[in-house]
Amino acid sequence: MELKICLIGKGNVGTCFLQLLKEKRHMIKEIYNCECILVAIFEHDGAIINKDGIDLNELLAKSANFRKNLFWKKDVKAKGLISELGINLCIETTPTNPNTGEPALTHIIEALSNNIDVISSNKAPFFLYYKRIKDLAEKMNCFIRYEATVASCVPALSIKRNLIGNKIIRIKAILNGTNNYILSRMATEGISFAVALKEAQELGYAEADPSLDVGGFDTAGKLVILANELLGWSKSIEDVKIEGITKITPQALELAKIDGYIIKHLAIAEENNLIVEPRLVKRDSPLNISGALNLIKLQTKHAGSIIFMGKGAGGLEAASAILNDLINIVIERNKIRHN
Repeated sequence: MELKICLIGKGNVGTCFLQLLKEKRHMIKEIYNCECILVAIFEHDGAIINKDGIDLNELLAKSANFRKNLFWKKDVKAKGLISELGINLCIETTPTNPNTGEPALTHIIEALSNNIDVISSNKAPFFLYYKRIKDLAEKMNCFIRYEATVASCVPALSIKRNLIGNKIIRIKAILNGTNNYILSRMATEGISFAVALKEAQELGYAEADPSLDVGGFDTAGKLVILANELLGWSKSIEDVKIEGITKITPQALELAKIDGYIIKHLAIAEENNLIVEPRLVKRDSPLNISGALNLIKLQTKHAGSIIFMGKGAGGLEAASAILNDLINIVIERNKIRHN
């Protein structure tokens, strides 16, 4: 089996994926009888295209100067070429507009419409147009995977395949490492929100414009994807009640501490409602995690609580989730071929 791949977006996540693909492609060939051939890498101002396969060793050795690659084509766009490359897998890792889902949405729709499987690390298309994307993938008999959109390498979405004998009935989660870091620092050091935010920015946890994080929008998008995937809902981000963390003071955290509580920014899906807001959490609760970690607590019908915790962001972490999705698609395609 040949897996011809096009990568859209060579940022941190995309480059880390290329590194992992270089390391793991021989294993994929040996174990899964699949030859991974990278035929295109698209950036905003052009692409490297070689239908015979891009040399990953050469590319990564000169990664900073990839636009000087022999096969670089200036000013070509993924949208117009996806259908002409002969690929069977499109990997989408571009930055995305949270209000429109673009340009990722167009790339995903274009690929699926041409019977091309898709892996995405972009949240916005899925918290805005989840049903549209899933319905199109089903219509075209394509696989669509997006594990990296929620909690990065934590297997938050794929766990559903391992719980088919059970039922997930409620979700409580901490889904934004920036917010968790800020609240943790405020609680332990008694510093203000502004000081904790500045610290988070200096450490690279928070963006220069942190509004999507601290305002709760990033968490809400991830919660929509989790609820739709694990609970079988069909919601969008417009269905989420959202409150950020900007109004939390050191005094509020101190009062909570006196009573044996901590304040955490929680994402909750229960009884057909989606809520993102600061809530009191008992100090000995599993939800009381510190630093920039993510935690997802699933309440199941037959087995009580199941808890996942891990790094919710990072280039290699997201890239490993993409590689997991790739291998799972290879496994499913092999099953189809042998039936």
